[in-house]
Amino acid sequence: MGEISTLFVHKVVEAATAMDPPGSSRRRELFLSVGVDPDAGVDPKLMIHDTDYYGLCERAMREDKDSASLPLRVGALMRCDDYGAFGLAWKSAVDLQGSLERAVRYGRVLTSVSIYEVRRENGRVFMVLNREGERSLGLRISNEQTIVAIATICREVCTQPFHPVSVHFKHKGPSDPSAHESFFGAPVFFGSDKDALEMSRSLLETPNRLGDATISRFFDTHMESELARFTDDDTLDQRVRLHIAQSLSEGVPTVSDIATRLGMSGRTLQRRLADRGQAYQDLVDLARRELAEQFLRNTDYSLAEIAFLTGFSDQSAFTRAFKRWAGTTPGSFRGRE
Repeated sequence: MGEISTLFVHKVVEAATAMDPPGSSRRRELFLSVGVDPDAGVDPKLMIHDTDYYGLCERAMREDKDSASLPLRVGALMRCDDYGAFGLAWKSAVDLQGSLERAVRYGRVLTSVSIYEVRRENGRVFMVLNREGERSLGLRISNEQTIVAIATICREVCTQPFHPVSVHFKHKGPSDPSAHESFFGAPVFFGSDKDALEMSRSLLETPNRLGDATISRFFDTHMESELARFTDDDTLDQRVRLHIAQSLSEGVPTVSDIATRLGMSGRTLQRRLADRGQAYQDLVDLARRELAEQFLRNTDYSLAEIAFLTGFSDQSAFTRAFKRWAGTTPGSFRGRE
């Protein structure tokens, strides 16, 4: 079972009860329904089970008169300072790309069920939210809130008007998406293959308002110590696959390379994978297959280019491996998608 920071509980309750009459007990009831003290202050380090949080999101959605806009209202309430040390690391990054890289690296301090990725496809750049598990209503609501929250805190730190190129959600959208398009100032695609914000390279290189290299390094050090508190393996294989995929264009990374990114030794990573009945090479193969299928579905890269991007020495080696994984050639796979 995963964990999610109670910071997000506070934002859901705040948005859900904003129009309640004075003296209403619903705010207290919502907090107590997930075991959170309604009189306590916000503590980003305090976690609840992800299923409890999804249940809260579903209840708030059912009870809201304008349910379609609730995820927008929740995400729009987020401020960098709400996130504690993570928010300070986000603000002090030199540019927007640096902020996103901190989410990729340190997102675990806020949740064990979400993994962030800066993904490049056909010259386009996406900030992608990866979250495994059954796509329940609560999870879909949470995903939407998260993408909105990322846009909100990007807008807070960016020195130019923040407008993504496009916005993507895997789930089905409302009949009228105009509120979402108005909020983001960009086309919004529901029923997409990803939950993501697409950003231009110039936007990513935009300096942050409070960006400072020295302060940023300080908070990186602090966040590394925060990250070291977490030893759970709930998403270890997913994180390993993601880091492998991000490295493949430069060749297949060693287990030590990936372990270093995860803040541990190669021996520790191998032991923790073995405890889960997994082997590093199996995860390399899975990461290569997932990345190859993603390129075949979503890009017009040639097979030779995909072979290079997935860490193969040549196209023939890639084709042999893909046939072993999928039982068909890359060209046939692309043709039927």
